Amino acid sequence: MKKVYPLFILFLAAQWSIGQNSLPSSIANEKKAVIQSLEAKKQQYVDVATNIWNLAELGYKEGKSANLLQSMLKEEGFTIETGVAGIPTAFTATFGSGTPVIGVLGEYDALPGFSQDAVPFKKELAGNTNGHACGHHLFGSASSAAAIAVKNWLKTTGRKGTIRFYGTPAEEGGAGKVYMVRAGLFQDVDAVIHWHPGDDNNANPISSLSNKSAKFRFRGIASHAAASPERGRSALDAVEALNYMVNMMREHIPEKSRVHYVITKGGEAPNVVPAFAEVYYYIRHPEMDVVKDLFNRVTKAAEGAALGTGTTMDYEVIHGVYNLLPNQILSTNLYENLKTVGGVNYDKTEEDFALKIFPSLNRKDVNISDAAQVKPYADQSDEAFGSTDVGDISWLVPTAGISSATWVPGTAAHSWQAVAAGGMSIGHKGMMVAAKTMALTIMDCLVNPEMLKNAKLELLKRRGGDQFKYEALLGDRNPPLDYRN
Repeated sequence: MKKVYPLFILFLAAQWSIGQNSLPSSIANEKKAVIQSLEAKKQQYVDVATNIWNLAELGYKEGKSANLLQSMLKEEGFTIETGVAGIPTAFTATFGSGTPVIGVLGEYDALPGFSQDAVPFKKELAGNTNGHACGHHLFGSASSAAAIAVKNWLKTTGRKGTIRFYGTPAEEGGAGKVYMVRAGLFQDVDAVIHWHPGDDNNANPISSLSNKSAKFRFRGIASHAAASPERGRSALDAVEALNYMVNMMREHIPEKSRVHYVITKGGEAPNVVPAFAEVYYYIRHPEMDVVKDLFNRVTKAAEGAALGTGTTMDYEVIHGVYNLLPNQILSTNLYENLKTVGGVNYDKTEEDFALKIFPSLNRKDVNISDAAQVKPYADQSDEAFGSTDVGDISWLVPTAGISSATWVPGTAAHSWQAVAAGGMSIGHKGMMVAAKTMALTIMDCLVNPEMLKNAKLELLKRRGGDQFKYEALLGDRNPPLDYRN
C-alpha cells in the first residue's frame, strides 16, 4: 500500500488546506470547549471502560458490555438500533439529521486466555479466563465519549449533520464489521473515524493484511490402533498431511504472505485411530486477491490430503476481511488534532508502574517517556502485519484512525502487559487522548465539505475508480455466533 498516487494525494492535501482556511473562526474555541467537556466527564467513561474490562466478554458474547454502551448513549439522546446485521451484540446509535453522516467505530470484545490483574507483574484474576489484551474496553468507551461530545456540540451550536456510533462486536477473529458492511449499514456514511489502543500516539495512515480463515474438518474411520489399524482411516493423518503440504507450499507463495494454523481437534486417545480431526487456518496477505488465491490453494491441498488418507473433508469459512485502505486526507486531519491534544503524561504512580513492567517487555529501542510524544506524521502509508475488519469499511467509505498510548511503550498487543496497563490509569489517559482527537476530527468533517469531498476522491483513486464491487471474503455465511465455543 506504499507510494500510492503521491502527486494526486498531495494535490488533495493542498485542497484540504484551502478548505481549512475557510472554516468558521469560532471552531477553534468550540474545539476547546469540546475538549473541556470530555475531561469533565472523564470519570464516567473510565467507569464504563473499567466495567467492560472486568466483564472481559468474548466475541459475539458481549451482551453486558454492549448494553453498558447502549445505555450511556441512550441516556444522551441517541436513537439506538440493536441486533443489527443479525448479530445480537451489534448496534448503532444515531444523533442528528441530514448530511454529512460521520461514523465512529467502537469495539468491546476480549480475548480468551488473558486473565490478568491491573498490576505490573503476571497475576491472573480469579473467575474469568479472558482478558482485554487488545484494549477494546477502552476502544468502545472512548468512541462513545467522542460521539457524545460531538452530539452536545451539535445541540449547542445548532449545526447540521449526523453522528453515528457503530457498536461492532467480535473484531478478534469474528469479523463483526464485515456483516454490518454486508447488511448495508454504511451506505449513507461520508466518513468513518476510529482508533486503537497501542503503545504510542500516532495518526499514520496504515494498511493491514487481508485475511481469510477456515476450519478444515476431516472424517475417517475409527479402529483399534494396535489390534486392527488396517481397518481405520485416520482423520488426524489427513490434518497432518494438509499441514505438511502447506508448509512445503510456503516456499512458493508471494512475499509478505502469512499462513498459520492450530490443530483444534486431534483425537481422543493414542490407541484409537481418530475418526474426526480439525485444523483452523488463517491466510493473510496485503492484497485481498492474493488471499483468495492462497485460500484456494490450501483448499486444494485439503482435498488432496483427504484423498490420500481415505478420509472425507469439508470446511467452514470462519471469517474474511479486506486489507485496510489508508486515507491521507483524513489521517492528516487526525494528526493535526492529535498534536493539539498531545500524548500521555504519567504521574508518579504511573511512572512507577511503567518502570516495574518495562523490564518484562525486553525492549531497548523505546523509553517510557515516549508515551508523552506524538510520533511524526509519515507521508506514505505504513504497513501493519495484523488484520482488522475495519478494512472492509475502508473500501466503501473514507476511513482513518489513530493509535494512542494506552500501554507502556514497547508493549505488544495480545499480551498480559497490555491487559494490565489497560486496566489502570495509563490506559484511561490514553483512552481520553483518543476520544478528544476523534471528536475534533469529527467536528472538522461536519463543517468542512471540501475535506470530505477530497477524502472520497482519494478513496476512489486508491480502489481503482467506480468499477469496484464489494463482495465479502466470507461469502454469504451467517455470523458465526458460536465461534468462541
